[in-house]
Amino acid sequence: MTLIKNKLTPINYDIVKAKISISGIKNIGKSSIRELVSLVNNIEKDSGKKFIRMEMGVPGLAPPKIGTNAEITALRNGVASKYPMIDGIAHLKDEISLFVKNFLNIDVDRKGCIPTVGSMQGGFASFLMIHKLDEKKDTVLFIDPGFPVQKQQLDILEQKYETFDVYNYRGEALKEKLESYLKKGNISSIIYSNPNNPSWICFSEKELKIIADLAIKYNIIVIEDLAYFAMDFRKDYSKPGKPPYQPSVANYMNNWILLISSSKTFSYAGQRVGMMVISNQLFNKKYPQLEAKLGNPLFGYNLIYKVLYSLSSGVTHSAQYGLAAMLNAVNNGSFNFVEQVKEYGRRAKVMKKIFTENGFTIVYDKDEDKPLADGFYFTFSYKNMSGDELLERLLYYGISAISLAITGSEHTEGLRACVSQTKPSQFKDLEFRLKQFHKHYPN
Repeated sequence: MTLIKNKLTPINYDIVKAKISISGIKNIGKSSIRELVSLVNNIEKDSGKKFIRMEMGVPGLAPPKIGTNAEITALRNGVASKYPMIDGIAHLKDEISLFVKNFLNIDVDRKGCIPTVGSMQGGFASFLMIHKLDEKKDTVLFIDPGFPVQKQQLDILEQKYETFDVYNYRGEALKEKLESYLKKGNISSIIYSNPNNPSWICFSEKELKIIADLAIKYNIIVIEDLAYFAMDFRKDYSKPGKPPYQPSVANYMNNWILLISSSKTFSYAGQRVGMMVISNQLFNKKYPQLEAKLGNPLFGYNLIYKVLYSLSSGVTHSAQYGLAAMLNAVNNGSFNFVEQVKEYGRRAKVMKKIFTENGFTIVYDKDEDKPLADGFYFTFSYKNMSGDELLERLLYYGISAISLAITGSEHTEGLRACVSQTKPSQFKDLEFRLKQFHKHYPN
């Protein structure tokens, strides 16, 4: 366990130490998000003290009534007794296709617009599917840092993956670094998030074109995780059918899968409904390997009726009605989905200031030569401390986060903070605890 210099901490020292000891976690810095959630829950319960919870990306805003009311109506109409179509209810598919056109300016056929049990199922299904296409291409490449659970999915599937931290390879430097992996011939797909979890960096149009050009050159499918759709608040992506549009690799190539979440953008995490959007070309593409293995050569057909059918036999019926209603309101301009989540940017700006005024440093602070946006996440470190040490010590001060080490980041001295669960009423408490920490560990 990490040495704690001062035992007069905001959270009872003995309680925190005991809970860490009995948790079974050998290294706090290597623990998963859910392990940390459980540990902090137990410390809060025994200490009676509320933490500044920054470890899990949970929405901190109420879900739109447009969605919940539509679900209630659907349930009252009896949809709970009926299996949903595996590829999604018809009007939801239409709304997804229109949403992609309105906010990415991309044309995609409704048949390639498929609801999934959260973006996580979309990613899992994509990994399963792509792995069957070419035996020589057996490795997924992560442009990191990234969402650690996606690597966990590949571990469960016993699939290979490689990663690199993109922070030192922004702009034109990305091309040489990315090609050094692709030219080996074993990469089946590239995955990244944009805006990025955990660093909140956002790829430029130039960088997205570099990714697309190399993916075309080496015949690779790109999986773009848009969990934080339109949440780069430096530009206004909220007007349907009007520029600017959410940047996407889909503007520069044809073999792509987009994972669009409802969890953060619509604060709809509990209903586990996301969107998998497959390009027209990839959806209709024929693979001899698929015909030999699954009896049908079409990529889209197999993804729906073989993979997704096997995983869940469809997405919760009422949740699809809720998502369809929200998308309809967004598409017709009656609901500005971006305006409500700008609150996260406001919180991040204040919280980052409190951290930096108390001896902390923002780890990922630039988008190439531009200041990083304020958004759902930010990253921080503390002089002369490893990420493992910092994470464990902060628990005694009632502050929780996750280590960048589990995200594929090379900055293992850093932690990721999620702002969503920290309400403005807690800012004074955060400031007090960080001042105590800084006093006990002067740097």
